[in-house]
Amino acid sequence: MGAGRRGDIEMQIQDFRKLKKAFDEYVAGFDDCIKTAPSRGHMRSYLRGQMGPLPRKSIEPIALEAGTSPRTLQEFLSIHRWDHEAVGQRLRGMVRRDHADENAIAVIDESSFPKCGDKTPGVQRQYCGATGKIDNCVTAVHVGYAAGSFHALLDADLYLPEIWASDLERRRSARIPDDVVFRPKWRIALDLLGRSIAEGIRFRWLAADEAYGGIAAFRQEVAKAGLIYM
Repeated sequence: MGAGRRGDIEMQIQDFRKLKKAFDEYVAGFDDCIKTAPSRGHMRSYLRGQMGPLPRKSIEPIALEAGTSPRTLQEFLSIHRWDHEAVGQRLRGMVRRDHADENAIAVIDESSFPKCGDKTPGVQRQYCGATGKIDNCVTAVHVGYAAGSFHALLDADLYLPEIWASDLERRRSARIPDDVVFRPKWRIALDLLGRSIAEGIRFRWLAADEAYGGIAAFRQEVAKAGLIYM
């Protein structure tokens, strides 16, 4: 092995060690939002899997790479209790503290996830961005934050179609809380945006696609918040 090649590998190892230290410090900032030590360990395994080189970032390959039973990691994601609202608040607090910018941009966008069957909360045939067509999927609305070269997701919520919101038996079977009601996507976006602003995040601009910009009530609420929108 040549000296240059050896030096490159040593640099990569040093970079990896720095990244691991930064990752551990960052994730530790959320430990008090997750009640038990095993659950905190599962969270780290899941996040490492999402950040790593696995071609399929689903539960089984992530669990196997981490030396964990796939069923155990699945139970962590599906039934273990942790304070997701506290996690969101902690994240937004970090962005507010470390990345405040007077020209920050709020970015409204959706993501869709193809699903088989009809049991997953919110699933129905609707436009799916992942497949580029009408498909069986669930959709979430997100608020992102962009300032200079920094960008992050601040908040997200599931879109619950009207057919789900009005079907009491289906809701209860999927354990959807009674206080969750139908909201159009633009209303979800405004609620998420309002939550970030109420927690001290400051934006100057807002960007969204025409599905949002075409709603007069959405534009009016954005203008009331003092944001310049595109």
